[in-house]
Amino acid sequence: MKKTNLLPGSLVLLTLLSCNKQIEKTSFQEKLKSSSFHSSLVSTGDVVGKITVGYQGWFSAKGDGSPINSFSHTNLEMWPDMREYKSAYEAVPFSQDGSTQPPFSGTLTNGQPATMFSSYDAGTVNLHFQWMRQYGIDCAALQRFANEISPGSLIKDQRDGMARKVETAAVANGIKFYIMYDASGWGDLNAIKSDWTNTIKGTLDLLNSSAYAKQNGKPVVSIYGLGYASHPSSAIEALDLINWFKNQGCYVIGSIPGGWLKGENTKPNFNETFAAFNMLSAWGVGGLIDNGYAAWIAGDQSFCREHGIDYQPCIYPGTAFHNTNGTISRKNEIPRQHGDLLWKQFATLKQASISTTYIAMFDELNEATSIFKVAEDSTMIPKGKYFLTLDADGVHVSSDFYLRLVHDGGDMLKGITPYRLKLTTPFTTSANSGVTFYQSSAYQGDVSAIIPPGKYNLQQMAALGVKNDWASSIRIPKGRVITMYSDDNFSGWSWTLNADTPDFSKLNPNANDLVSSCIIK
Repeated sequence: MKKTNLLPGSLVLLTLLSCNKQIEKTSFQEKLKSSSFHSSLVSTGDVVGKITVGYQGWFSAKGDGSPINSFSHTNLEMWPDMREYKSAYEAVPFSQDGSTQPPFSGTLTNGQPATMFSSYDAGTVNLHFQWMRQYGIDCAALQRFANEISPGSLIKDQRDGMARKVETAAVANGIKFYIMYDASGWGDLNAIKSDWTNTIKGTLDLLNSSAYAKQNGKPVVSIYGLGYASHPSSAIEALDLINWFKNQGCYVIGSIPGGWLKGENTKPNFNETFAAFNMLSAWGVGGLIDNGYAAWIAGDQSFCREHGIDYQPCIYPGTAFHNTNGTISRKNEIPRQHGDLLWKQFATLKQASISTTYIAMFDELNEATSIFKVAEDSTMIPKGKYFLTLDADGVHVSSDFYLRLVHDGGDMLKGITPYRLKLTTPFTTSANSGVTFYQSSAYQGDVSAIIPPGKYNLQQMAALGVKNDWASSIRIPKGRVITMYSDDNFSGWSWTLNADTPDFSKLNPNANDLVSSCIIK
């Protein structure tokens, strides 16, 4: 999602809101009165008390079968770890130092092909949602851009196709999702109403999906961009859109400027409009995570409590824009601090008794906010090129480190594990993590929990997501050894493994759908 960031020293353009007409003032007050301010602080559903990630799904490639059938959003700041993707695309054009490069024909530094995934591949989306399930993510906010929903356009066809693929993957993996409209720079808010009515509810019929997120029994929708200084809509126009969605029976989240309480990058006289949302989520990317961070969170939390609305803090791992902007942006603009930056945000939320959060973002390679699997070091990026790697802060971490960190942070927010001020997530999985079983071969299908060393009988295996006679493949981190047994209580045929095994049917004897207990060392 292309956001206005709260970077230090950024210029803020304040657009004055004209309220000089008595008729507009009267209309605004009437709309405020019609808006529901009921409290949902004690609530049930799919976003309150849950871990949500922003999901772009905007990468495409030539030959991927998508409506636009070309590479898109190639201003990559990070490079994906492609080792688990079934489909990959070569000759990727990308940016370096602010300039778009011709299609790259070389390899990664380690000699492997330099390939990119397409979000439009169903296998890609399913893999991403498998990771969400595996690492404790509850919900995905699918980004939908107001300037890309014109009926009949190829880009709308692209976004509609992505929505269908997300819905399919969400159902298959037990993840919830909702639509998050990005209205930044887009003044025709009626286009959003039409899109919701004709496409989201109509053609796509997403609200009838078992995976579509609901809060307090209402379908969830989020809107980013209203109230920003650069946004063309007035407070009354924004309020009209919020109330329109409420009248459709929706639970409405507002993704608003991060510094809104201080008036930073925010139009004046918008607080009453913001209070009309069911939930507030102030955009955090680029914000300083320093000694003033707790006060920032406390201020937003207090406003939400006073107005009886829910609060969804937006947190992020770090960010950079060098390959997009060139030399005007540092190569490691806001460092991740090998996970410490993100963990400090988790710890602050826990101290404030907050169990709900939105993480920006899951797959945002362009602004280097992605938490999914990306290049660990220079051996995993195109040879001779620059991309921000996970070891940029001097510590090597595995490509799944931020997913594991989010899993640990989510467990802490939910009270599953106790408060921890300092990050304890292992940097790598070689000596500390456990094994992961998969229902199907090639690491596909349903996924078990990450199972640490120990002895697990049939009942204990089932509690961790490994049903009897269910598993078909397994991932085993370096240094781990597992002995699997065909019967309960470590009896029957056995198989001893010390490396990833993509197909149990190839073992001797065949172990496919036969595992009932195991010992992990």
